[in-house]
This record gives sequence, C-alpha cells and structure tokens, in this order.
Amino acid sequence: MRIDILTLFPQMFDGLLSSSIIGRARERGLVDIRLHDIRAYTHDRHHIVDDYPYGGGAGMVLKPEPIFEAVEAIKEELDLASVPTILLSPQGRIFNQEIAKQVAGYEQLIIICGHYEGVDERVAEHLASDEISIGDYLLSGGEVAAMVVVDCVVRMLPGVLGSEASLAEDSHVEGLLEYPQYTRPALYCSWAVPSVLLSGDHGEIARWRRQQSLLRTAKRRPDLMGKATLSVEDKRLLNKAFEIKSIEGM
Repeated sequence: MRIDILTLFPQMFDGLLSSSIIGRARERGLVDIRLHDIRAYTHDRHHIVDDYPYGGGAGMVLKPEPIFEAVEAIKEELDLASVPTILLSPQGRIFNQEIAKQVAGYEQLIIICGHYEGVDERVAEHLASDEISIGDYLLSGGEVAAMVVVDCVVRMLPGVLGSEASLAEDSHVEGLLEYPQYTRPALYCSWAVPSVLLSGDHGEIARWRRQQSLLRTAKRRPDLMGKATLSVEDKRLLNKAFEIKSIEGM
C-alpha cells in the first residue's frame, strides 16, 4: 500500500514513520508512506498557502490551488486518473474500525491534513472522495488525525503485525471491547491474576475471555453492545457474569 500525506508540517511525522510497527512495516516494504509539503506546490516567493475567508470571520483558510496541484502531481506520478483521497476535517464521518478496514483495502491513498480555520470548500466538493474526523473535538491541525488514521490502517495490512490472531482479538474488531490482559507476576501487591488464566484449560480460558469482553462492553460502552450481534451462548455468558457481579456486590 502507498499512502501520500499532504501537510504543512511534514517534520511532525518523523517519529511515527521511523518507529515501532510502522517503521518496521516500511523497512520490510509492506507500506510506502510519502510526505508532501503543501507549500512546495505554491508559485509565489513567500509560499503562501492560506488567505482570509470570503464573507469575513476569524482565522485563515487553506487555499485550493496548492492542494489540487499536489494531488494531481501524485496521480500523474502513479499514472492513475483517480486515487482515494481523504480530507481530514471536523465535518467528516467519524473514523472507526470498519472504516479503517475499508481503507486498508486500498492500494493507494491520499490524505489531506487540514489547518487553520479550515480548507477551501472546493477541495471537499471536487477533490476529496471522503471526509473523515477522528472525533468530536478540535485539533490544531490534521497531522495528529492523519497519524491516527495511518497507524490504524497500517497495522491491518497483511504481514504487518505478524500474527493475524492478535489483530482479530483487538478491541472493536468484532464490535466489542477486548477482554482484560494479565502477565507475570501472578501475584502483585496482593492482587492475583484470575485463576482460570493459570489453569491451562484453553476452553475455559476462551469462555472467560469472551464473557469478560461482553461484560466490559456492556458496562463501559453500552452503545456498542446495543449494536452487537450476540449468540445464545453470548447471552448466557453475559447473564451469568451479571449474576456473579450481583452476588459479589451483596
């Protein structure tokens, strides 16, 4: 997969691209991530990328010309008439695991990082194929949002994590939160690891983990539980978990 990121601050991505999972994925050739400074596509000596909004108002707005030219240059290099192009903005649809899975299926992707008061609306109307927001809050710019999207998408690419089973058990993959995780020591400050995890009974461990995943989702994210498709066994496990919690609270 190739990802081209249009940004005013390419240096912000240095740590992301060279470290951890994404750094290793790039070294192994599993993903090609390229940064494009929007200022490089201006034609004045001051490299101006923004201007005052028509109609008045606070702040500055990113101009359309350099963004359009940057995207067209990437398409020309790829010899493609169109490339999926995401504009990161507070007005976009909320990013989630399902969208990440969809985006991970693209061979090429362009991400446009918004800044200042926003981006000229003609970019959203005539250039971007999608608008995405990572949440209902405001950031100083789209760079942090781009990092979130890239990290989430890249880890879903084949071979990146090395273990597809690990990816399948992550929170939100099945619409539920992940079960609690423990490691050594088995006893720390009088807090013990649940005995079932030390039993060696893989069937019981799997049932316990599923039950904990259901219980955690029901308590912390009832909105997710309301959309989840539960089997008869899931409902039995969940009811049993609530019964145990009720008894423990007595």
